[in-house]
Amino acid sequence: MSAERYRDWQRLRTRVFSAMLRGSFGSFAPSARVQHPLRLDGERRITIGPDVFIASNCWLATYEVDGSAGELEIGAGTKITGYCVLAAAARVTLGRSVLLARNVYIADHRHAYADTTRPVLDQGFAGIAPVEIGDGAWLGQNVVVAPGVRIGRGAVIGANSFVRDDVGDHCVAVGSPARVVRRFGG
Repeated sequence: MSAERYRDWQRLRTRVFSAMLRGSFGSFAPSARVQHPLRLDGERRITIGPDVFIASNCWLATYEVDGSAGELEIGAGTKITGYCVLAAAARVTLGRSVLLARNVYIADHRHAYADTTRPVLDQGFAGIAPVEIGDGAWLGQNVVVAPGVRIGRGAVIGANSFVRDDVGDHCVAVGSPARVVRRFGG
């Protein structure tokens, strides 16, 4: 099989898979594309905008906590590469034209662990606070975003960074914990 035929096959497979999933989501724009395989939890509370692309092996999840349902919104034109995790117990919002490199982890909660008599898995969530990624932001490979963080418009987060504090519009932040190292633009 030629490379061109392979790419055509992959595009067709992605279109078919996306069409099959479309009715499962709260909202799924006709021009959005999702590659197989994809793990989903609480997909009725997930909104996927136009021209979004989500590569294979991602996990999108929303959860109900104490009678309140989490929401996940992915804005128009956003591109998410493989092995990313987006998890919302309250709200996670990705703006328009956001770019996520491989293996990015964004969650608006952490696991509770204070009860030493129970496994962490059985203790539920703690520290729930909404997360917002601004329009045009770029998160490099292996970035982790903690609950309650806002990453501004056009911000760049360097690979392997742990973001626990807000990052302003048009800033570059790197490290663990991430620190702003440069501001640019208007």
